Amino acid sequence: MSWRRLPRAPAPGAEVCAADALPDRGTLGVEIDGFPLLLVRLEAGLFCYFNACPHQGLPLDWRGGGVLGTQGAVLRCSNHGAGFDAATGQGCEGLGRGCALIAVPVVLRGDRVIVEGD
Repeated sequence: MSWRRLPRAPAPGAEVCAADALPDRGTLGVEIDGFPLLLVRLEAGLFCYFNACPHQGLPLDWRGGGVLGTQGAVLRCSNHGAGFDAATGQGCEGLGRGCALIAVPVVLRGDRVIVEGD
């Protein structure tokens, strides 16, 4: 499913957050007018997903932060442990297998993180 079809999806060009709000490595949950996003900063780059587990619709970080595994490769749903590849959003462990997170394209532009078009 395309992120643009989701209710309250932000328009391309919408500001997500200040770049200095991002952790050096880790995740940051934010909302744009009620649209939940999970930003993931890895050595490989910046990734962003609609912050909802495909199984129950709860935010991945619903029970708190720390959803990025210690190796920095797997995002884990804090509610039921489904694992998703942090760089692609593809399910890779447990209940995550066979499904995927919905990616939202973002870009660093100056000192801001901005939603990019598809």
